[in-house]
Amino acid sequence: MRLLLDTHILLWWLADDPSLPARARDSISDPGTEVLVSAATVWEIAIKRASGKLDAPDDLLEALEANAFDTLAITAAHALAAGELPAHHADPFDRMLIAQAQAETLTLVSVDARLGDYEVERLPAP
Repeated sequence: MRLLLDTHILLWWLADDPSLPARARDSISDPGTEVLVSAATVWEIAIKRASGKLDAPDDLLEALEANAFDTLAITAAHALAAGELPAHHADPFDRMLIAQAQAETLTLVSVDARLGDYEVERLPAP
């Protein structure tokens, strides 16, 4: 299985937060699972952390490496696909994750029910 983590899922994982549903925790911790974190997620965390809206690790890149999570770059094709998505969801970071999950055949891990409006394989974390 290849997973793409939504921002809240990543932060819950890194904080060992009990908000992370058991199904998501089990899938992420499975040694046979490839876990990816989008550059869009890292960017979102950096922006919100700098503005004081989010408590996140100072050493995010090291935390990703320590957890053996791969990073997923944003390509021009991803950007075009995100821009062409139906307007079910206005958050540009989430739209990028949807486009990347579709383009790279990834399962998106998120508790955001609005993402279910898109044609994307999703691990319904709840």
